[in-house]
Amino acid sequence: MVQNTARLRGRPRSFDERQALEKAIQIFRSKGYDGVTIDDLVAGMGVGRPSLYSIFGDKRTIFLRAIRAYAEEYGALAAKALFSPQTLRASLAGFLRHVVDSATVEGSAPGCLVVCVAPLVNDAEVRQFVQDVAAAGAAQVERRFRDGVSAGEVPPDFPASARAIQVMDLARGLTMRAQMGAPRKTLLRDAEDAVDFVLLPRETAALES
Repeated sequence: MVQNTARLRGRPRSFDERQALEKAIQIFRSKGYDGVTIDDLVAGMGVGRPSLYSIFGDKRTIFLRAIRAYAEEYGALAAKALFSPQTLRASLAGFLRHVVDSATVEGSAPGCLVVCVAPLVNDAEVRQFVQDVAAAGAAQVERRFRDGVSAGEVPPDFPASARAIQVMDLARGLTMRAQMGAPRKTLLRDAEDAVDFVLLPRETAALES
């Protein structure tokens, strides 16, 4: 009786849904949104067309799922690097190194799905998602700066909010340079140098700029 009931539920899926979505991430990352077709997704995800539509939805829905999954995984790793129990400078350097590492993964298209691909998609929900991710990232960096203020690593008047935005701008810049073909070694060196700049006191930074 139990066996009959199991058969009625249908055969188990012949693919892993998370792995299929990871393949979709790589497809969109390498071809952009407009350059991807349903045939690309069917072939690249290893899912038949009927299953693709019934489980994942249309191209737009798959892309939304892809950027959410990508941002969740990327964001968790970025937060881990940022809030590691070390000095403020080391945490910021680790965060920017993670940005470079993620943008230059061997075997993947250079760049970032959220930074380099999603902003080019003419869709209100995608645009809002990108803005929310950027705001959340800046808030985390600002929090890390304020932890540094509390620990006495930077002065009480340190412009945490403004510098957090600068760090996120640096992260986006490094990512876009990776997409344009800048060598990983160069990006890592520039990321290290950038940390020293964002930690400058307010007056010194004004003179340097």
